Amino acid sequence: MGKERLEQAFEKCSQKGEKAFIPYIMAGDGGLDILKQQLLFLQEAGADAVELGIPFSDPVADGPVIQEAGKRALQQGVSLRGILETLTSIRTEIKIPIILMTYLNPVFTYGAGQFAADCAAAGVDGCIIPDMPLEEEGIISGELKQSGIALVRLVTLTSPAERIKKIADGAEGFLYAVTIKGTTGARDHFEEETGRFLQQVRSVSNVPVLAGFGISTPQHVREAGKYCDGTVVGSKIIQLLSAAAFNEITDLIQAAKGKVLS
Repeated sequence: MGKERLEQAFEKCSQKGEKAFIPYIMAGDGGLDILKQQLLFLQEAGADAVELGIPFSDPVADGPVIQEAGKRALQQGVSLRGILETLTSIRTEIKIPIILMTYLNPVFTYGAGQFAADCAAAGVDGCIIPDMPLEEEGIISGELKQSGIALVRLVTLTSPAERIKKIADGAEGFLYAVTIKGTTGARDHFEEETGRFLQQVRSVSNVPVLAGFGISTPQHVREAGKYCDGTVVGSKIIQLLSAAAFNEITDLIQAAKGKVLS
């Protein structure tokens, strides 16, 4: 189904008057044999999609928690090919969209055409490649489009207004709004500047806008939800999964959907 499944997930949220919530997990952290269990849990907990990180030796956009998760996966011999093979074998049981977050080097090494074909076979709905600028999208965009997979673009707090409009024009799936200056990781509070930034991005976007990077608490997701269409939470989800704090993950998801009061 590719990006259609992603679009349908956002439409379902809109119809319910809810904000979307996408947890990020590192594929293979703890072994690929538990990936199915993790995805099924997140699906049952109410996640609207899952962003699945691909472990890489030089993860320039990732903070320490995600870097360590990637190292653990690499130490277990987890590879992009192995992840796609695992997804292919379990995809019929996972009903929600899956978005791969990978860097350009693994895609280049794999081969753009083969990567897109194998992603499609594995039921991948979207891809995020944070170290690939808009001007270089031609490396993979054609192959992904042919396979029906959304190439999700990122906008940042430091992006000028003209750049934001350019990135928003032709965006697929959703726009990933990076709400901190730097790498991923939890923070203490949600700043007013961030709210203005999210409103600016949403005003020029024809696809949903989701806030990510540094979002880690129910309060964060509720605050972000005032300005955009949902949130992506990574570092905190990885920490909570490692601690088997499943109730806290559910609380985050419910907060994003406006079902937890505080």
